[in-house]
Amino acid sequence: MRRHLTLAALAAAAAVALAPPVSAQRRGARTPMATAGDGTLYIGTYKGEIEIYDEAAEKLEGTIKLKTGIPRSITPSPDRTRFYALNSWFEEIEVIDIATRATLDSFKLSQGNKRVRVNSLVPSPDNTSLILLYKTATKLIDRWEIGAPTIQVFDLASKQFTKVLPWPKGEPRERLDMRFGPDGKHLYLFGDDVTVLETANFTQVGSWPYAQPEEDGLGRINLGPSFDFFDPPGTFTGLFTMQDAIEHRRLMGIGRVDLEARKVTFDPLGPASPVGAFAKSPDGKRAYGLIQDIGHYEMWTFDLEHNQVIKRTEFEGRPRMGLRVSSNGKFVYVYVAGATVDLWDAETHTYVRTLRLGADQTTELFVVPSKTGASKPTAEGR
Repeated sequence: MRRHLTLAALAAAAAVALAPPVSAQRRGARTPMATAGDGTLYIGTYKGEIEIYDEAAEKLEGTIKLKTGIPRSITPSPDRTRFYALNSWFEEIEVIDIATRATLDSFKLSQGNKRVRVNSLVPSPDNTSLILLYKTATKLIDRWEIGAPTIQVFDLASKQFTKVLPWPKGEPRERLDMRFGPDGKHLYLFGDDVTVLETANFTQVGSWPYAQPEEDGLGRINLGPSFDFFDPPGTFTGLFTMQDAIEHRRLMGIGRVDLEARKVTFDPLGPASPVGAFAKSPDGKRAYGLIQDIGHYEMWTFDLEHNQVIKRTEFEGRPRMGLRVSSNGKFVYVYVAGATVDLWDAETHTYVRTLRLGADQTTELFVVPSKTGASKPTAEGR
């Protein structure tokens, strides 16, 4: 936690954060063709496929036809070797090898008259189990009986649910952020505090009051949108918000979490703003965010080295938007809602061109760097 926070520093940060945005036209002059990197793009669509694009050529190079149908979400494994695709009914999971683009396994969680609906899915670092947050709906003769939210271990070898995990402070909830430590020995459940479980028997071994900052009088910190694909294992960077306990002001800042060190730092930027999607650049020096409100869209650039907002631009956005950074950091991808992904220049916030997909998208977009996505696909995976 940065301890030298002064009113002058906060005022200066607020002035930057609230500086009038610069207008930009989405369909303005296009820049010459420049590549976005040498990675591979993965995104799920309504065709029941994961479409795969060569990032440099911006061309479809393959698809993975899913056995479980339309994907609702795709979760990468901690070692970035697999995708776990959850289907649109939230009850079937498919395991995909990223290098070969082949399905390794698939299974349905619902059985008989009991439907299982998964809300959150976290793979273990060794890819032997999943931590699932789910609810059940059991069809009785005259009604559906809805079960309580449950966190449970699912063994991938036996296809069976095993250990039920305790709720932090015994308080069930519909959503819960869960993360494994980099060595897989601990699971962190983010509630009002961070509950630390050892992963041999999943018993609680500690509690980390991350919501309480070290600086007196600054109030609690709430996790905001985070994107940690380019963060080292066991860490993540995101936009956090907190409330000043004295003035009751909502403040926004760059938050950094280190799970193993059980530490959070918060560097304030100024008054809280409705920045939604947030994505970090590969080199960790920049991050980007989006404000999305009907009739008002902005793109933000954050300097992570100096913890400040350095650019805000109004642009022609979408009703719903997601954000990713290209593997070379020169472009940001704006996606969600429809069958297109727009490329914007990361430095100037100007529209460059559009990548057209084969169908409307249903999942997040993943940018896999060449070092983990360069293996040639098998004939089955094409």
